[in-house]
Amino acid sequence: MAGSPADGARRGGRANPAVPELEAALAAVARGDEAAFAAVYDRAAPAVLGTVRRILRDPAQSEEVMQEVLLEVWRSAAQFDPVAGSATAWITMLAHRRAVDRVRSEQRAAQRDVRAARAAVEVGYDQVAEAVEASLDRERVRRCLDGLTELQRESVTLAYYGGYSYREVARLLGVAEGTVKTRMRDGLIRLRDCLGVD
Repeated sequence: MAGSPADGARRGGRANPAVPELEAALAAVARGDEAAFAAVYDRAAPAVLGTVRRILRDPAQSEEVMQEVLLEVWRSAAQFDPVAGSATAWITMLAHRRAVDRVRSEQRAAQRDVRAARAAVEVGYDQVAEAVEASLDRERVRRCLDGLTELQRESVTLAYYGGYSYREVARLLGVAEGTVKTRMRDGLIRLRDCLGVD
């Protein structure tokens, strides 16, 4: 039967020393102990960087976020509750949250840039003429589609407007996949000829 942690300590060994030491160091950090923070930093930094890097992928950003996480550990060590979980789990959770926040922030910034770029672009064409031309193009396509056989029209419409694969179109129409491929090929050739596309 295994002895108690105290027995292990008396024999010169320790039972899973990393967890109690990290939790004790966090408690000391909560009291403002800078030496304890250095120990927490040394022990937690590799795991934090690994967690963050899996999410962000970018090495420079990952190191930056790792520094933010460890700064947060320094500031909020008093919030660590050993009853709720281990110190490692708490620090890893902080790292995961901060990395996800960074990803979301980057996405929002990219979306803002796209919106700003769109708003800054001057309209360099006559919108009415563009709308009329688009309407005429739609009418030509509609007329050309009406010139196809029913199976060709349904296959092309389901695939190009519905986004279905050959297999899904075949299942929806109750025909063989090869038949759908042939009808679509023939239909697209007829559309190309009708629309005058090279």
